[in-house]
Amino acid sequence: MTDLVERLVPDELWVLFRRVVPPTEVIRPQGGGRRRAGDREALAAFIFVATSGCTWRQLPPVSGPSWQTIYRRFAQWSRARVWARLHCVILDELGALGELDWSRCAIDSVSMRAAKGPLTGPNPTDRGKPGSKIHLLTDRNGLPLSLGISGANMHDSLGLEPLVRGILLIRSRRGPRRRRPGKLLADKGYDYDHLRCWLRKRGIRHRIARRGIESSGRLGRHRWVVERTVSWLAGCRRLHRRYERKAEHFLAFVGIAAALICHRRLTK
Repeated sequence: MTDLVERLVPDELWVLFRRVVPPTEVIRPQGGGRRRAGDREALAAFIFVATSGCTWRQLPPVSGPSWQTIYRRFAQWSRARVWARLHCVILDELGALGELDWSRCAIDSVSMRAAKGPLTGPNPTDRGKPGSKIHLLTDRNGLPLSLGISGANMHDSLGLEPLVRGILLIRSRRGPRRRRPGKLLADKGYDYDHLRCWLRKRGIRHRIARRGIESSGRLGRHRWVVERTVSWLAGCRRLHRRYERKAEHFLAFVGIAAALICHRRLTK
């Protein structure tokens, strides 16, 4: 069990996670009772579920705590937005090392089928079947800076403003913290004048493909990084299809996937 936990949660990731994990709640002040399962073992179980795509009941016995305990802690940490804070901490480390390139960012989305639950809708690209959509904004290297989820029937253009606003203040190698891209690249799904005006007011240059005027291939020479990040997200098999009925749990797995992508760059 120790080898599996250390492989899924290396020491570098565990040190960063300890900065955001909520403090342990003392349920029995008088002492006694069963020993609380370790947070590192629980984190390893979350990563195993995210990357393998298995259900909670299919967790291997060597994972340590029971699947009921793992699920309860996952729900507790998801409500506390632990995964968003972990993603931010890793981005801070990358920014301090100069690994984030703000000069040219890209935005895109990806849809997948979903079961019943909030933030789902008929997918226009999948014969109207229920689905959800992941919206993401990446830096020039393809590292996710901002994430969001919605129903599959939500237009891509509606996700641009929330994603740009959702970029947190991130450390820089020199100077103050930063949250504003130098330039934003987008495909024809974001071809609206009000979005261009909104970006200009915030001092963000834009390069958005125009419908019926230019081909997507020309801009694709620079936007391919966000397409590659979409494939990296698909490396977490739990995101191939949305099984979570609660939107916060689905967003949690998206946050775990983004944190793992950024952490790989941190330990490169």
